Amino acid sequence: MKLILAPLAGYTDKAFREIAEGFGADAAVTEMVSAEGLARNSEKTFSLLERAEGEKNLVMQLFGPDIDPFERCIPNLLKAEPEMIDINCGCPVPKVVKTGAGSALMRTPEKIEDIVRLLRNETGAEVSVKFRLGWDKDSINFLKFASYAVKGGASVLTLHARTRAQGYSGTADKSQFSVLRREYPKGDGIRLYASGDVFSPEDAIEYLEKYDMDGVMFARGAIGNPFIFRETRELLEHGFYEKPSVQEKKDTALRHLERMIYYYGPNVAGKEMRKHVMAYIKGIGGANRTKSMLTTALSYEDYKKALDELIV
Repeated sequence: MKLILAPLAGYTDKAFREIAEGFGADAAVTEMVSAEGLARNSEKTFSLLERAEGEKNLVMQLFGPDIDPFERCIPNLLKAEPEMIDINCGCPVPKVVKTGAGSALMRTPEKIEDIVRLLRNETGAEVSVKFRLGWDKDSINFLKFASYAVKGGASVLTLHARTRAQGYSGTADKSQFSVLRREYPKGDGIRLYASGDVFSPEDAIEYLEKYDMDGVMFARGAIGNPFIFRETRELLEHGFYEKPSVQEKKDTALRHLERMIYYYGPNVAGKEMRKHVMAYIKGIGGANRTKSMLTTALSYEDYKKALDELIV
C-alpha cells in the first residue's frame, strides 16, 4: 500500500473514503476514534469504524492517553473486525492533547510499547503508529518513540515531520525522513510512511523516491481533490499526469454528495457536504456565484443548481 488517505477529523467518512478509493487510494484511515468512547459503547464512536460498501483496506485509527481505555475498548473494537489499527500519537489539537492523548504521548514514549503490544495480542491485527518529531524543537525524540513502538510490535511507522508545537504551521522537516530510514532500512520488516505537506503528485513522488518511503499519507491535499491519487499513480507509472477538468470536478462533487446522502440521509449530507464542495471548486475561475449559492445549499437539487453555474 503506497498511496493512503490520511485520517482527517470531520472528513474521512465512508463517502469520502469510497470516492478516494475510486481514484486510486490503496487504503484509507478512519477519522480519529476515541478508545474511551468505544469502551463506553458510544454508538456515534462505533459508527466511525463502519466500512463503506466494498471497502477493502480500511485502517482504524484510535487515540487515548494510556493503555487503560485501549484495554477496555477491545470487545467493541473486535466487533468492527479490524485488519489494521493505527494509534494516533500526532494530533496537536488542544482538546485532545490536554487529555494526554495524541501528540501528548510523545512526552511519555514508553507508554506506546504497551499499547501496541496489547492491540497486537488481543486483536491479531497489524498495528501502525502515527507520530511527530517531538513535543517541541527542544525535545526531538521521534527515533526513541519509534523504537518503543517497534518493540511493542508495530510494523508500520508514519512520521509527520513537524513538532506538536508547530501544529500544521511552517513546513515539514523532510530531512528527518532520511534519519528514520537509516534507522529502519528497507527489508527489515518495518514499513515507513510519510505525512505532511503532500499537496501535489510531485510532493508524494519526492517522499517515495528521494526519501525512500514505503508509502505516503495524503491529508489536506486530498480534500476536494481525490484526483491526487490518480495523478500520483500516473506520474509514478508514466512520468506525467492529467489534471481533472471542471466538468469532472463537478461530476465528482455530485457523486460524493450522492454517496453522503446514501450513507447519512439528505439532511446530514446537505450540511456536511458544503465544506467538501467548496474545496472541489477552489481555484476555478468565475466561481463566486456558485460559492454564494452553496452557502445555503441543502438538497441535491440546490447543489446541482449551484454547480451548474460553473463554466466548463
